[in-house]
Amino acid sequence: MTPMPNHSITVCTSCRHKGTTCKPGFQLIEKLKDAIEAAGDAVSDDFEISGVACMAGCDRPCTVAYHGSRKAAYLFGDIDPDADVDALVTFARQYATLNDGWCNASARPQKLRAATLARVPAAIIAMEADVGRAS
Repeated sequence: MTPMPNHSITVCTSCRHKGTTCKPGFQLIEKLKDAIEAAGDAVSDDFEISGVACMAGCDRPCTVAYHGSRKAAYLFGDIDPDADVDALVTFARQYATLNDGWCNASARPQKLRAATLARVPAAIIAMEADVGRAS
């Protein structure tokens, strides 16, 4: 039985280059899947790659998100399917090793430093004891 991936990479499929009908997300998904597979077990078994209709990064297409359970999530924009796949794979390797997903911009691949649109802290749900309430 194949283990479930611990991490996800989500690519916007509706982003368009300004003034064109080109939707680079579909191309990026295929290139990223191929590159992750070529990276071998160090990355491929731990990541699921999928597309989503919109991530609200329309002014900076193509947008890509990294997320994992109990980890900070990242949203990157201005990703070029022809030039940036290596940086995305490098960050996947890095992200997989980060316990909480947190890293400074200077630790990310050069291309992704300026392409970071957001880093969202991991959701932590606090539960209070239900003390003193009668049923």
